[in-house]
Amino acid sequence: MSSSSLVFKFVVFSSLFCSLLASGLDSDNDGRKIYIVYMGNKPEDSASTPSHHMRMLEEVVGSSFAPEALLHSYKRSFNGFVVKLTEEEAQKISAKENVVSVFPNEKKHLHTTRSWDFMGFTQNVPRVKQVESNIVVGVLDSGIWPESPSFSDVGYGPPPAKWKGACQTSANFRCNRKIIGARAYRSDKFFPPEDIKSPRDSDGHGTHTASTVAGGLVNQASLYGLASGTARGGVPSARIAVYKICWSDGCYDADILAAFDDAIADGVDIISLSVGGNRPKYYFNDSIAIGAFHSMKHGILTSNSAGNDGPDYFTIRNFSPWSLSVAASSIDRKLVSRVQLGNKNIYQGYTINTFDLKGKQYPLIYAGSAPNISGGFTGSSSRFCSRNSVDRNLVKGKIVLCDSVLSPATFVSLNGAMGVVMNDLGVKDNARSYPLPSSYLKPVDGNNIKTYMDRNKFPTATILKSNAVNDTSAPWIVSFSSRGPNPETYDILKPDLTAPGVEILAAWSPIATVSSGVRDSRTTLYNIISGTSMSCPHATAAAVYVKTFHPTWSPAAIKSALMTTATPLNAKLNTQVEFAYGAGHINPLKAVHPGLLYDAYERDYVRFLCGQGYTTAMVRRLSGDNSFCSRANSGRVWDLNYPSFALSSTSAQSFNQFFRRTVTNVGSKVSTYRAKVVGAPRGLSITVNPPVLSFNAIGQKKSFTLTIRGSIRQSIVSASLMWSDGYHNVRSPITVFVVGTA
Repeated sequence: MSSSSLVFKFVVFSSLFCSLLASGLDSDNDGRKIYIVYMGNKPEDSASTPSHHMRMLEEVVGSSFAPEALLHSYKRSFNGFVVKLTEEEAQKISAKENVVSVFPNEKKHLHTTRSWDFMGFTQNVPRVKQVESNIVVGVLDSGIWPESPSFSDVGYGPPPAKWKGACQTSANFRCNRKIIGARAYRSDKFFPPEDIKSPRDSDGHGTHTASTVAGGLVNQASLYGLASGTARGGVPSARIAVYKICWSDGCYDADILAAFDDAIADGVDIISLSVGGNRPKYYFNDSIAIGAFHSMKHGILTSNSAGNDGPDYFTIRNFSPWSLSVAASSIDRKLVSRVQLGNKNIYQGYTINTFDLKGKQYPLIYAGSAPNISGGFTGSSSRFCSRNSVDRNLVKGKIVLCDSVLSPATFVSLNGAMGVVMNDLGVKDNARSYPLPSSYLKPVDGNNIKTYMDRNKFPTATILKSNAVNDTSAPWIVSFSSRGPNPETYDILKPDLTAPGVEILAAWSPIATVSSGVRDSRTTLYNIISGTSMSCPHATAAAVYVKTFHPTWSPAAIKSALMTTATPLNAKLNTQVEFAYGAGHINPLKAVHPGLLYDAYERDYVRFLCGQGYTTAMVRRLSGDNSFCSRANSGRVWDLNYPSFALSSTSAQSFNQFFRRTVTNVGSKVSTYRAKVVGAPRGLSITVNPPVLSFNAIGQKKSFTLTIRGSIRQSIVSASLMWSDGYHNVRSPITVFVVGTA
């Protein structure tokens, strides 16, 4: 075994045991937990797969317990099974020759109108409607509310002939010609009591993401009058297939893989997944990376949310090279809520406040003056309005000033109050809803209110209903959006690009509350929320739009088109540059005509994996063919045909590295592209050889080498490579950084 293989084995087993230690899953009394045993490519005889899994399991746990231990077999699109094991049994199975990885069934989380117009993607853009209506978007999320006006099937014909999916109908759920497939998954069969045991969405998140991708046109949609307009998805004629993987207690790996297994075999054209874990995991110990790999093998692009754990570096949660990782950025509409004091002074805050107090002034009280003394709290703690810290009798009928931003769940402790004014040093770059009239202010405004309260015996205030203001600096990356670098492969730049993810109006489940707060009685058909969960379906829709014009393009080709036509963001507003926004802000119209493509297929990713330490046996399990890893076949990370360039070092040493790339002509039949390096920082030499590429046919391929030499004085520097024929500008970001400081 080579040294790289030994390193790989060490990483896999280390990852397994770290996962075991970190897993918060409940175990049976005998110490067994739920694991996923991943075995790679789909076997030829899928009908006998469960029997094979059972025999494997019997060798480890015995024939009497095996039937009870085996919970599910993956067999439609890849090979593996879900099983109850002890840690020792998991070790034994992971050592078997035909097993790629074994990892615990951990929990992942959801990455929680105007946006399309903001991108210049109006209702009147050119469309290939007949093709669009035959595209099926697989949405892996919390389900869907099929009766929403956004999912009307008026005007639709039967599902496309290629469709092999199913609809899990029940007394409370039916599909239609718009929603042509729906399944729900729960491998442990433990359904939280507040959940619905069908593909129906009781959370709202899945309905929101599905309608952002492919919701039909609905006029006069709004959240209690806010953001009023026509709600629509990016590809409103596309079909939807729903795979419910998320419940009130989270989204589990076993169910995510089961949904991928079905979605691929059902015949979806693209997968949209606004879900991610709490920490990065090795590619083939991660359910989403595994599912996305097999989707790619079948020509299906997986669009992932980057995560909501920003703004620190290395917080991105979905980063496999074969998927599209999407950051979240703002749009030019910003929702604000104003606080008016009894002295007529007005302060602007940031919440989505649908409540209308009609200008009535209410007594204003500082939370630090209303401690729950019987609960053991003092003013020094109650001023933050933490759970149960405030005396409800003292705040009843009043507006409360808190020295902290709160979660909607905390408002249960403020039951009886008329409203809440929050103030602290936190970033105020996105607004959210709360169960009471609320506003989130800057500290200077909060201090001004305190001064007013100190100078008035009977201070009063009111909170005005939110209104929209124009944000001329948009788009910029919101603070919660997860950042790179790629924690698994530093020199594959992630995220790939950004899309609107702030204050997005879309369809909602009417049995879910507006704020998800316990005391919130408001319901709605359309809600405004933020997250990379919202940016992901925007990118999904853009990918579908490109696919309608180019049905035969590979997932990598579509991703390349989206990335190389993206608009770079203002580095002054986004100091983490490409680690915040990748190639830039998505531009669906330009992506249809990219000029050149950086294409890649399974064989390219296999070469990449060989270079990452995978053995021939491992890649054959993944690919299901005669792939092999050798010194000649092991691909350098810098040679994966990616539409961006990243170069890392563990110290501020001199750089001298080259990247090999191949581009495919999809623009003009006869064309000449010239290379230009834009913004090369002082101290670095970035050269391209050859600097001119000439084509005389569509589909013709040309290769080039980009070389970076020199040193950098900063922890991160950026440039870009632009290939231009005078009409098409094919742009790729270049990022050079020192890992220890990024």
